[in-house]
Amino acid sequence: MLEYARQPHVDSYYAASSHPQLECAALEGNASFDVCVVGGGLAGLSCALNLAEKGFKVALLEASRIGFGASGRNGGQVISGFACDMDTIRAQLGEEYAKAFWRMSVEAVDIIDQRVKRHAIDCDWTRGYCSVAVKPRHMRELESWRQEAEQRYGYEHYQTWDRAHLQSQLGSERYLGGLYDPLAGHLHPLNYALGLARAAQQAGVTIYEQTPVRSIARDAQPRVITDRGRIDCKTLVLACNVFVADLAPELARKIMPVGTYVIATEPLGQERARSLIANNMAVCDTRFVLDYYRLSADHRLLFGGKVSYSGRTPHQLGAAMKRDMLKVYPQLSEVAIDYAWGGLVDITMNRAPDFGRLSSSIYYLQGFSGHGVNITGIAGKVLAEAIALESSRFDVFAKLRHRPFPGGQRLRTPALVLGMLYYRLLDCF
Repeated sequence: MLEYARQPHVDSYYAASSHPQLECAALEGNASFDVCVVGGGLAGLSCALNLAEKGFKVALLEASRIGFGASGRNGGQVISGFACDMDTIRAQLGEEYAKAFWRMSVEAVDIIDQRVKRHAIDCDWTRGYCSVAVKPRHMRELESWRQEAEQRYGYEHYQTWDRAHLQSQLGSERYLGGLYDPLAGHLHPLNYALGLARAAQQAGVTIYEQTPVRSIARDAQPRVITDRGRIDCKTLVLACNVFVADLAPELARKIMPVGTYVIATEPLGQERARSLIANNMAVCDTRFVLDYYRLSADHRLLFGGKVSYSGRTPHQLGAAMKRDMLKVYPQLSEVAIDYAWGGLVDITMNRAPDFGRLSSSIYYLQGFSGHGVNITGIAGKVLAEAIALESSRFDVFAKLRHRPFPGGQRLRTPALVLGMLYYRLLDCF
């Protein structure tokens, strides 16, 4: 069981380079709101902001600090689509619903662009993203997806790059080519979360930090119990991800916490940094156990990977991650690693997002499965629409079926680790 953590942000490059933190008081006493949102990550912030813009009186409760969890320490990549492939969604719901899902994933990227501009959020938002192929079959799969995206979903922005073109932008010989998306991109996730929180406050949201929720009353008008107070509301939103178990065990059974990790090099200087990624795009390879990386605004390389399905942090994390980085950029062998950090994200069995209702007055958002930077934006928007009695788009997400992880609380992690060994072996061929 995971405990809410009341402590500063993890020691990361993002925390070290973040803008001034919000200082929001803890809840003291009792209060009433139209909507109470539990969780101060990107999903909860997006939902709260959208609701306030629709005229609702909204409270947001965060157990620690805004952006404490995955929202403030992830790879910062903003990518159209979902962690699952579109075939997963189409197999369940059919062609038309799959098209609706794809359109909303593209809208999610636009939401980030709009929010950054509207609220003047200083988060290093940069367009450009490339999926890169390690093996010939990966390149064939990328080209097949480009054709499908254009013909089935009407997405005409992808560009197939051969090895020579890719190497004109990427200073690595590891890859055979790539699929470039000029509309996707990357940002500083903690500064984006802090910017959304400030925008939410300006729209009228009351934010309480250092306020873990101890229990909820699932009445027609829910009640939220904290250490020093209570909130009565007409509607409750749970956006807790890996911290949801104590409040809704039935939701925790459908997600698995897994560890993800990132390192940041020392500053490389602009010229050397751009020799690694000339056009400043985000990059991710196509293996199941993948690498993803990008440049920071101060010319560091931020390199992510080493997913841990056991939840255990790899031994000597910085050194282990640097070895992976040197497979891509051997020319960085003498470069120091200034930061190494990680934490848990939630995944679903099928890697599709899990949005739904526990009752007519209690909603939830979870299961972003590593695609949360962009999908949280559309999640908050469609949930706000549903609470405002226009639920058609939220109901599209709620139609997805999600199975609990097998094995119960004791055996599901070993079962998942064994299953992942199969996919790790596939990366070798």
